[in-house]
Amino acid sequence: MGSAKDHKDHKGASSLRFDRKVSTDTDPTSWSFQILLAMVFSVLFVGVTSLFYSQAAAAPGSTSANLASFIPTERTIALKGALNNIGPNGSAVPGAGAGFVVASPSKQDPDYFFTWSRDAALTMKMIVDEFILGESQLQPYIDDYIHSQAVLQTTTNPSGTFLPAGLGLGEPKYQVDGSRFNEAWGRPQRDGPALRAITLITYSNWLAENGEKERAKNVIWPVISNDLSYVGQYWNQTGFDLWEEVQGSSFFTIQNQHRSLVQGAMLAQSLGVTCTGCDQAPELLCFLQKFWNGKYIVSNINAQTGRSGLDGNSILGPISIFDIDAVCDSPTMQPCHSRSLANFKALIDSFRKAYGINNGIPLNLGVAVGRYTEDTYMGGNPWYLLTTAAAEFLYDAVAQWKARKTLVVDDTSLAFFKDLYTSITVRTYDSASDDFTKIMDAITAYADSFVAVAQKYTPPDGSLAEQFNRNTGAPLSAKDLTWSYAAFVTMAERHDGQYPPSWGTRDIPAPPSTCSGTSTPGVYAPATAAGAPNVTTPCQVNVVFNVNASTYYGENLVITGSTEDLGSWNIASALPMGSGGYTSERPLWSISTYLKAGEQLTYKYARQENCGQPYIYESQDRTLTVPACGGKAITVENAWVGPTGNSGNC
Repeated sequence: MGSAKDHKDHKGASSLRFDRKVSTDTDPTSWSFQILLAMVFSVLFVGVTSLFYSQAAAAPGSTSANLASFIPTERTIALKGALNNIGPNGSAVPGAGAGFVVASPSKQDPDYFFTWSRDAALTMKMIVDEFILGESQLQPYIDDYIHSQAVLQTTTNPSGTFLPAGLGLGEPKYQVDGSRFNEAWGRPQRDGPALRAITLITYSNWLAENGEKERAKNVIWPVISNDLSYVGQYWNQTGFDLWEEVQGSSFFTIQNQHRSLVQGAMLAQSLGVTCTGCDQAPELLCFLQKFWNGKYIVSNINAQTGRSGLDGNSILGPISIFDIDAVCDSPTMQPCHSRSLANFKALIDSFRKAYGINNGIPLNLGVAVGRYTEDTYMGGNPWYLLTTAAAEFLYDAVAQWKARKTLVVDDTSLAFFKDLYTSITVRTYDSASDDFTKIMDAITAYADSFVAVAQKYTPPDGSLAEQFNRNTGAPLSAKDLTWSYAAFVTMAERHDGQYPPSWGTRDIPAPPSTCSGTSTPGVYAPATAAGAPNVTTPCQVNVVFNVNASTYYGENLVITGSTEDLGSWNIASALPMGSGGYTSERPLWSISTYLKAGEQLTYKYARQENCGQPYIYESQDRTLTVPACGGKAITVENAWVGPTGNSGNC
């Protein structure tokens, strides 16, 4: 939902810059112009900063009274907007299956009429939180979601099968009825299972506390168990980030994977069941520390991006693992952590000069926030969900300091605080001090100013698209983006002092002194009590197909063959290959799949051309005998043989 959908990371990127132009046709001899000059000199007298504030910062700003009206009104609109995009009764998404969260009603420019595992889980986590906060009418949406995800887990897709090794759980998106999406994409994406587990664990905890422990154990835990098995087995393998562009290791993904294993272990103990994979939580926490480069969080590592590493994923991560009970030096990297604060400043400052609508806004006021400054998708613009996420991050941090009744300012976080409270120093502030109160008020006002930016560029009807134009502020890209609505609701919860239950950060196992990168083989079984079909599988062997094939941007590769697993020579059922490892030195396309042990098959590669051009097939058939049952995984290395394609330039 709401991503660049750029599945070839060898695409070049350039940053766009817009300069705001100001013109005037005022008569310099007029009385009004003389008054204007007097006003300007008056403003200059009290300082240049005040001038900038009046001309630029006040524009996106709003009084607290206006926000007090805007936030609850928009919260209601946003919750309704999200529900309108959920099947089967969502008014904006006819044809969506029960429990499937559709990214957006938009079907072209861009086409977001799909369901993404990650974004659906984030939306449903908001709905679970709202339900726990008292919105009891939302429970049917949660129940539909549980059933839909149990079925979805077993759906064979281009990421692989569910059995025997859970590969299919890493599939990022599906059709709105839950059927497979069979086109080229950035696969796998490893945050979806973790986020789904967190959502269902949070709901299961509520059930257990309200007399429905057996339902949590027998119906929902089997769904959760599959996802946690996937996390424990694959966390130390690269995947695509939440923007679906970069193959590597993602800060956002690791943070949420760690939380899912910690919560999963606690729930498993409560239910008296086994959590396969939860033993890996300390290793993930150890690895999480590697994203800090001494100045800020590098959001994607083990990747070749050519970017600074400053990315909105580094504020989405901390707010998604926020725990009101956490201590600020927790290695989970909570919003109030010194490194999180230093990263927040570095990230926000990077956008202050990136967008025309941010020009002249001083350091103590919020700005429009995007994904990363090098972004080129749809022109590289601010996103509603990231602008409100910045506010949520700050509300979270304030809540944590107030709950701990203390604020520790160190050398790492000092620059963040200096922008907001100039007299602050490196020391500990007790909540009983006047300084503590003033600092909390300053940071809360800072958070409010980000909401005011979102308010300024929200249309009168309250609809939230994916982005707004970096120069004009006009909404653009996908309309009625579900994630934008969900993000507004969670921000509004924090603004109103409403927090989800603690997930046990005080009791987490400490990370080892040296990271080992271990994993635990998963245990997978269909969650039949939740509605999953009782799928079985013959003995299979993991086969990785690698082929070197130089391609142009917009061209993709698929593999087709004589067996059902390879589409039975039906090109529409061929397996899309991934280009995450593609470089100029090695133009690698790859896919990892499971094939029936011992079978003999014939296969070939085909080029999927852009602009509606026909497929181009290799000029030869290839053969393979899959190893016998119990055999080790194999990798097949090939090089393209046959004609190549050319862009249709559509």
